[in-house]
This record gives sequence, structure tokens and C-alpha cells, in this order.
Amino acid sequence: MTQYLVAIYRSANYDPAVSEDEAMGREIGALNEEMKAAGVRVFVGGLQPQSSARSLRLQTAGKVLITDGPYVETKEHMGGFWVLKATDLDEALAWGRKAALACRASVEVRPFH
Repeated sequence: MTQYLVAIYRSANYDPAVSEDEAMGREIGALNEEMKAAGVRVFVGGLQPQSSARSLRLQTAGKVLITDGPYVETKEHMGGFWVLKATDLDEALAWGRKAALACRASVEVRPFH
């Protein structure tokens, strides 16, 4: 089985304290339980706000520059993700659709090498 990343994207100004209610929490919890019961969930994780990110960029002569914030400036950022094992892309997309509905957010599904 191939492993797939199911990434949740949020707007740059997303505030979970304002946007996430009990119903959303229940739906995400139910989706997690469904994924576990189906045996597809490998790992799940939520990320802290993009303001807590640090980016490391390779410089000349083997030096690495560390800066505050995400690697690129965007209007959206990854807020969390699942790693799933699925038989094919169609199955992974079906889980991604459920994730988009439960999280009320845009989702990206991408296979691992």
C-alpha cells in the first residue's frame, strides 16, 4: 500500500480559538476513529501557528541561515496532517474529502515516494 499525506490548509490569519467549535472537534475525532478502524491511519498531527515556524536555508560554504517564520510567504499554511496508507489515489482522495468536510478547510493529498 502507498502512503499518502493528507494536509489541511488554513488561512494565514486562522485562529482555532475563534474558528473551531465543539461540532468540528467531534467531526475530526470521529474521522480519526474511522481512519483507525479502517486501518489506514499511520500518523496524525496538528501544527502550531505559522508564527512559531523557523526556516533553515542553505547558504554558501555549508552555512545555514535560520529565520523566523515559514519558508515562503503565502496566504495559507499547513495547519495539520494525516499520513495514511491506501490502496490507491482514489481511496486517499476519498479520505481527503472527509478531512476537508470535517476540518472545514482546503486539503492536499499527495503520495510519498
